[in-house]
Amino acid sequence: MIPLLIPAYFFFVLVLHSPRARLPVVAAAVAQQATTGVTADRAADTAAAAVAATSTTTTAAAATATATRIPKSPLLNIDFPDPCVVRDPGSGSWYAFATGGWTAPDTRTNATTNETTIVAPTYINIQAAARSFAWSLVALTPSSFVMYYAAQLPGNRSRFHCIGAATSPSILGPYTPLPTPLACPVDRGGAIDPAGFKDPRTGKRYLLYKVDGNAVGEGGECNNGVEPAKGTPIVMQEVDGGDGVTLRGEGVEVWDRDAAGGDGPLVEAPDLVYDERHQGGRYVLFYSNHCFDGPGYSVNYAVSVEGGNVTGPYERGGLLVGTGDGFNVTAPGGAASAEGAGWMVFHGDCPSGRCLFGAGLEVDGKEVIVS
Repeated sequence: MIPLLIPAYFFFVLVLHSPRARLPVVAAAVAQQATTGVTADRAADTAAAAVAATSTTTTAAAATATATRIPKSPLLNIDFPDPCVVRDPGSGSWYAFATGGWTAPDTRTNATTNETTIVAPTYINIQAAARSFAWSLVALTPSSFVMYYAAQLPGNRSRFHCIGAATSPSILGPYTPLPTPLACPVDRGGAIDPAGFKDPRTGKRYLLYKVDGNAVGEGGECNNGVEPAKGTPIVMQEVDGGDGVTLRGEGVEVWDRDAAGGDGPLVEAPDLVYDERHQGGRYVLFYSNHCFDGPGYSVNYAVSVEGGNVTGPYERGGLLVGTGDGFNVTAPGGAASAEGAGWMVFHGDCPSGRCLFGAGLEVDGKEVIVS
């Protein structure tokens, strides 16, 4: 059994309504360490934010336009990397979670705009693994939620992470962590960047994650720029549709870095959508490539081949959001789609760190457009 470090944390959440906004406006949340005796240097770099908004997009992949229309200003002007978004099926509110930590003034500074009203601040309790990041939340039912995360291993294996999960009957917690990880390939570098996906075609649920091969690389860019470079495959693991945490069969590698294809030292941060309008259906896999701390970091996509299934094979689609070339964002990454809402969120460099951006999303065959 591989132990994960599991202290408890509280989150201060501001719930916002933005009825006139086309994309949800996100409120900041302040992570506060609970009194569990955990030292600050082992505190989880995690925070949550709540969104309650009305969007005019109505289809699973709506709002077409050109990439140059990505907002010049972030939705949330504080450090908010690796975002994920989920709609509470009970209340209809949208919630965003991210890796990061802020102070209360940041929350107050960004909590009010001409189109935004604070509804109610509230505290939620989430038990998380120390040094955890890249949170992904899925709503199984109105009273069943699973939060996946990448958790640091203790002791002399602290450079490795594994995929953990925590469950709750409420989107606002408290979340109770599982005692053992769902995926922990330490011999290959561990695992990070979990993302949940429900296949509309079959009803099956999957957990996607990155095998963190650059954690055992030979050095250079993101520790994997020196040959022989390690693979950083995206793995798709079926999980039980009822609980979201019981593994079904073996994971399948669906994508990997290709230096010749321009990926650099890694691919990571997977996210998956399904385009039901395409004849026979088509799956689109979003991912980030290059190193997160440089301008080459970007959001890319791959599409399933004609007649393919959720596990592929996938074909390289190309760049979705990158630095320059008409995009009004620097080093974008960590993209996450809003299921059934026709938009996505991602982070990009800003004076505060990595701020939250949003864009409309359209899938048209093999072409994917953000607006």
